[in-house]
Amino acid sequence: MDAEDRFELDRATWDRLVEHAWSDFPYEVCGLLGVRPDGEIVHYPIDNAERSMTYYVMDAKQLLRAMREIEDEGYGLVIYHSHTHTQAYPSATDIRLAAYPEATYLIVTLQDRDRPDIRAFSIVDGVVTERSVLVRDEQVA
Repeated sequence: MDAEDRFELDRATWDRLVEHAWSDFPYEVCGLLGVRPDGEIVHYPIDNAERSMTYYVMDAKQLLRAMREIEDEGYGLVIYHSHTHTQAYPSATDIRLAAYPEATYLIVTLQDRDRPDIRAFSIVDGVVTERSVLVRDEQVA
């Protein structure tokens, strides 16, 4: 498996994503991650403007501010959201709205309340390709 087939996530970020998913349960949460060239991850939680249990719409002002910083800094783009009652797999709506082919899409699932999980995907022209998630126990220095 080469680096394109997997997404590396440090344990602290994994924990923050799961904590964020629980923070507005049963509603979906969303946000961005910026991946620095050295692999360090910057977290941008963004309010779900719709506060829905079945879809998300990122708050426009928060999204614009985060996207500007990610682009200005040259970070890799990761778009994430939670599925509070279903598996971590892109829905038809997620696929239709996937507008960034270079992005990694993460879905945090709380379907199994005792075992939250995060799965990663590339979505290009409606084609979903799963990437394995490798969780590092140490943050990149």
